Parts: sequence; C-alpha cells; structure tokens
Amino acid sequence: MDLAGKHAIVTGGASGIGRGIALRLARAGADVALFDVNEDGLQTVAHEVESCGRRSVTAKVDVSDSAAVRDGVHQVRREFGVLDILVCSAGICTFVPFLQMDDATFDRMLAVHVRGVFLCCREVAPDMIAAGRGRIVNVASVAGLNGGGAGLAHYAAAKGGIIALTKALAQELGPAGVTVNAIAPGLIDTPMVRGSGMADDFIRQIGQRVPVRRVGQPDDIAAACAYLVSDDAGFITGQVISPNGGGYL
Repeated sequence: MDLAGKHAIVTGGASGIGRGIALRLARAGADVALFDVNEDGLQTVAHEVESCGRRSVTAKVDVSDSAAVRDGVHQVRREFGVLDILVCSAGICTFVPFLQMDDATFDRMLAVHVRGVFLCCREVAPDMIAAGRGRIVNVASVAGLNGGGAGLAHYAAAKGGIIALTKALAQELGPAGVTVNAIAPGLIDTPMVRGSGMADDFIRQIGQRVPVRRVGQPDDIAAACAYLVSDDAGFITGQVISPNGGGYL
C-alpha cells in the first residue's frame, strides 16, 4: 500500500497493536504521530518510525481527556498540516468478575475506549471533511462481537460501543469522503494481554484451538489497517473486519 505524503495519528502507539500499525504505516510512506500515556514507549516507537525514513511526532495523551486530545491534535497539525488518517488503538484490559466490578472500573473502561474514540474522531474529522477525504480506523475486539467471556463484561461493552460508534460515524461522515471502519481482533500477543493477568498456558491453549493454530500478532492487525486506510479501500465503510484466526466465524 502506498501512503506516501499521508499524515496519520495512531493512538496507543507506544506498544502492541498501536506500535505495529504505526510502523506498518511508516513503511508504506506515511508520517506518523503517536499518542499514548507511556512516554518511554512513545520515544522508542518514534525512533523506529524515523528509521523508516518518515517523520514522527509524539504527544503524551490520555484519550479520555478532551483537553489532552485537543492539544495533541493541535500539536500534530502544526507539525504535519492536514491529517489524512486516524487510527484509534488506545486501550486497556482487566479481568474482573461482573459481581465484583465497581463503578470506577466499569467507567474507566468505557472512558478509554468509547469516549476516547469519540474525542479523537471529533477532533480530527473537521480536517478530513474540509479536505474531502479521510480514513478512520477504530480498533475494537472480537469481545465486542461475542461478549468476550467471564470477567470481560466491561471490556466487551466498551468494544461493542466502539463498533456501534464506528457504524454511526460511517453514515454521518461518508458523504464528506471520510470512511470509518473497525477492526475487531481476536487474541493478539501484546504487552497489554500479557499484563492483564492472562496465563501463558491459557494464551497458548487459545492459539491451539483456533483453526489457524496460533495466537495473532500485531502485524496481523497492522496489515488489515494498512488496507483500510489506503486508496484501495475507498468503497469500504462502516464495516467490522475481524482478524481472529477463525476463532469467531
């Protein structure tokens, strides 16, 4: 995919899926801005983007904070100019049994995922509308399609919210030349998954149960994202692509 001359923002870009997407877009020719709360990770990935010969901007942004999102986008706009691509990949994951879940845990999960996508899209969409073109990709989860399983009610609700918001934005922004799609990954081996409390043996077992007989990698999601933000995907909007190895059909 040729993304030469394009300017992208990737949230959650300091590690995992976000990092994989940022590097894939950079290799395809895009300049990439990175939003995350992990400052060390931001600097590491920025150097990796620049090693691909592309420009990078970093901003410490909690995507649930409207002022932080606004300031981050303004910073990127000053450096890059018109914004062509937004990938909302920032996320958190914890396992909490439903009856033990407190208000703060549930609210934080929705704030990072649903509110975060809302704030970022609202801030970037005007640039795309003015330009008459744009690509937005929101990273959801297969949990938003199948409920996720025990301990993931808050996560599934948040990811389902991203899917619904994606479809609504696709309808509203489509006439302006902006496509909005979601990627709903299955289990992907990332630092977030490793830090969620999921045991290594359980991760391996899931990989052996899916038809392709492996756990997903960030590059699997990055490949899907690179297509969705390309010119070739101009007739695709409001869709949910779920790279999950056949675990959810």
